Amino acid sequence: MREISLSEIQVGQNESLEQALRRFTKRVQTDGILMDYRKHEYYEKPSERRKKKEAARVRKMRKAIIKAESRKGPSF
Repeated sequence: MREISLSEIQVGQNESLEQALRRFTKRVQTDGILMDYRKHEYYEKPSERRKKKEAARVRKMRKAIIKAESRKGPSF
């Protein structure tokens, strides 16, 4: 069974609605609720999931190589 997580905030007595809404949206974002919703919005076949995971791994490796080469500095 899937667990439902709710984000709550306590609104202070002198706090404006805009401030409370800003805090709430930040809490939702840090809890990852929207990201989880988008992830489960459409069914993704396992093969598609594997392809996306592999593509992310390749991007991460490529980025790490570029970062390592930039640290090394120019070679003359």
